[in-house]
Amino acid sequence: MMKPTLVVMAAGMGSRYGGLKQIDPIGPNGEVIVDYSIYDALKAGFGKVVFIIKEEIKEDFYNTVGKRLEGLVDVSYVFQKIEDLPEGFKAPDERVKPWGTAHAVLSCRDVVDTPFAVINADDFYGSSTFKILYDYLINAKDSEEFYDYSMVGFMVENTLTENGHVARGVCSVDSLGYLQGIHERTKIKKFGDAAKYTEDDENWINIPKGSTVSMNFWGFTPSIFNELKINFPKFLEENKDNILKAEYFLPSVVDSLIGENKAKVKVLTSKEQWYGVTYKDDKPRVKETIKVMIEKGIYPEKLWGERHEK
Repeated sequence: MMKPTLVVMAAGMGSRYGGLKQIDPIGPNGEVIVDYSIYDALKAGFGKVVFIIKEEIKEDFYNTVGKRLEGLVDVSYVFQKIEDLPEGFKAPDERVKPWGTAHAVLSCRDVVDTPFAVINADDFYGSSTFKILYDYLINAKDSEEFYDYSMVGFMVENTLTENGHVARGVCSVDSLGYLQGIHERTKIKKFGDAAKYTEDDENWINIPKGSTVSMNFWGFTPSIFNELKINFPKFLEENKDNILKAEYFLPSVVDSLIGENKAKVKVLTSKEQWYGVTYKDDKPRVKETIKVMIEKGIYPEKLWGERHEK
């Protein structure tokens, strides 16, 4: 049996956070959030890790994260490059931001040949979340009719920060547990115990408690790469008037494949509490949470044993 691969998206610029949050320590020995995700993934059974990063942070990323994994798991690095475009297209000189999450996943098309999970480097998902998706991926297989994809959804109230707004994909799920569609809400905020979103910065609309949201925790078979490749030129053409800022989003591609009856996406529900560092002020809460989990024995104090170096 070929073990599933873990693909980690770590090429984001962290504009709201104000720095390279992917390699900002939150553990007692210099661990970063993705260290805990990888630890949980390996414990669940994943057999390979692929990091999608910007080429200019390779050395820092390797010294902070990568070298600790040597000898533990097969690791590959791919670079998300603005210049990685379909034939006939050229990146404008003024473009500085990567092309988005769908382009990030497309970047690893040459190094992934098994069913795989996709996660963000700066989100803490919880150990049970990795086991849930691993158990699905080991049996994932496309049929003649549908691609066999999956997604771990979180309850919206478990994914908010006290320090500002967040972007989440609010999911519609049918009675059999399959994804029907995703509505991207770019500004969701906590109001007491309620979650609300706005599209005009004036009117705030309630999101019912228990609603399923996407945290970019996806499960795919390699068939997704061809679909991402096919849809990329369409995206570039449709967004040529906003080419400096437009982003090729993974949920949008998945949504299209569902609408075209090409893919079925099983929604697997996690009850874990999300933790992340969207803003600088989120960091103390994440550090305290990790400290408590270590005290409870969920994680060892030295996550990678003696090989861990500050």
